[in-house]
Amino acid sequence: MRTLLQRSRRAFFALVGSAALALAGAVALPGTAQAANILSNPGFESGGLSPWSCTGNLGSVVSSPVQAGSKALAGAVSSSDNAQCSQTVAVQPNTTYSLSGWVRGSYVYLGVNGGASTWTSSPSAYSRLSVSFTTGASQTSATIYVHGWYAQGTYYADDISLDGPGGGGGSDTQAPTAPTGLTSTGKTSSSVSLSWSASSDNVGVTGYDVYSGSNQVLTVSGTSATVSGLSAGTSYTFTVKARDAAGNVSAASNAVAVTTNAGSGGGSGFKQAAPYLFEGWGDPPSPSTVMSATGVKWFTMAFMLDSGGCNPAWDGNRPLTGGVDQTAINQIRSAGGDIVPSFGGWQGSKLGANCSSASALAGALQRVIDAYSLKAIDMDIENTDEFENEAVQARILTALKTVKANNPGLKTIVTFGTSTTGPSYYGNRLIEQAKSLNADIDVFTIMPFDFGGGSDMYGNTVNAAEGLKAKLKSTFGWDDATAYSHIGISGMNGLSDQQENTTPAIWTQIRDWANGHHIARLAFWAVNRDRPCPGGGVVSNCSGISQSNWQFTSITAGFTG
Repeated sequence: MRTLLQRSRRAFFALVGSAALALAGAVALPGTAQAANILSNPGFESGGLSPWSCTGNLGSVVSSPVQAGSKALAGAVSSSDNAQCSQTVAVQPNTTYSLSGWVRGSYVYLGVNGGASTWTSSPSAYSRLSVSFTTGASQTSATIYVHGWYAQGTYYADDISLDGPGGGGGSDTQAPTAPTGLTSTGKTSSSVSLSWSASSDNVGVTGYDVYSGSNQVLTVSGTSATVSGLSAGTSYTFTVKARDAAGNVSAASNAVAVTTNAGSGGGSGFKQAAPYLFEGWGDPPSPSTVMSATGVKWFTMAFMLDSGGCNPAWDGNRPLTGGVDQTAINQIRSAGGDIVPSFGGWQGSKLGANCSSASALAGALQRVIDAYSLKAIDMDIENTDEFENEAVQARILTALKTVKANNPGLKTIVTFGTSTTGPSYYGNRLIEQAKSLNADIDVFTIMPFDFGGGSDMYGNTVNAAEGLKAKLKSTFGWDDATAYSHIGISGMNGLSDQQENTTPAIWTQIRDWANGHHIARLAFWAVNRDRPCPGGGVVSNCSGISQSNWQFTSITAGFTG
């Protein structure tokens, strides 16, 4: 909550030891490198990663922040992957090379496989790293890398340079053989897994480019890949090409056609009308009374916070089990309903910001999942400590990915603020990180209120949702129907903190639009306020306008998606 009334929204690092590349037995003295950058796509200005490849598909090209030009690399580090991005190039034996690059983030490393590396702790702006190394007496290729450190948040890199002569004077013109035996090893509604047999090369294969039709979608170093962000029930044709250190590219492999499963990720079949209920504020009503009067089945229970030491508790001070929150949950389930807890919000000590790592956060989420045998969880990501902190965003998304993998069937929801035209910079970044991390979020829920005095609450809500749809389409490659099926709307009934007025008639319009576009989730803040008090202002236990008791809840109960 921005105020008490407002909707809760808006030992360590041991550097890997490295030794100079082997020179044992060399007779000639090292040659002198000529000042010429032999890396391809060194500043990522192509807009794509190739020929760089990144572990865990955690690398992406971004337009901000950059050191120079218009693009840079972002590595979305997780608790189990340092998001290493690498490129292999041809080099000359017994030659000294100079490696440099600009980096930004917490604990960023630059180096060469099997050789020298350097690092910086946590520059708040781009900082230049540089290191030299000498190739071995018979060495013809080198793999340059940049990476972050586990659970330390997204790092950025730009304008990476390897100065020295290219390998073999350009004498390697032989391309690798084409990959063979390309096959699909699995699929979902939004992804396809592929494998193939390795290619051969006179010097050595350094990577494989995966194509969907004529578009290159991935670059990997091994002989398998998973292409994600696909549309449900859609046919795709994939091929693979091999590359060597000199940049020679093979012919395409055999083509394999795959149709993704019907439905889409978590959107398929998941529909939830779940207004917020807060047991710590605003004269909380009996949920069974509200259910009987309105027909609503789901409630979003607010808020799960940190009681200290990454330990979950209702509102940060009420017990996880055995208190008034469990009593309310028991009533809801006895009446045939269910709940989704909301973690986070606008204020208080939040688990996402205070748990030390993604794995610790996942452990805290798991304790709540186990306590209530949950079918869904909502992360309400707000304020500067979570929403406007990209490292915390990544921590939350990685934790959600972990608990989803450990709890088959669990639905994951992220809720965040919006502008009248769609996600803000940090909302867009959240969606981009979800894609980079393969977090498989089921529902992206926006909170279309507190715009700053907007009077057209229906038009602003629809425009914000359409902006979210466009972002989901461009990020994940989804069609309209798939994007809508991953959207949620969470409004504020009656008067908002900024005196915007969402009337029952407007909320009905929003509900009908949501049904007509088959979105996944409809909620509002809050059932506690779903009572009349015309002229009462923005208070905790009524809406500030003329309405019937539980009228917004009744309207919401009509959401079917």
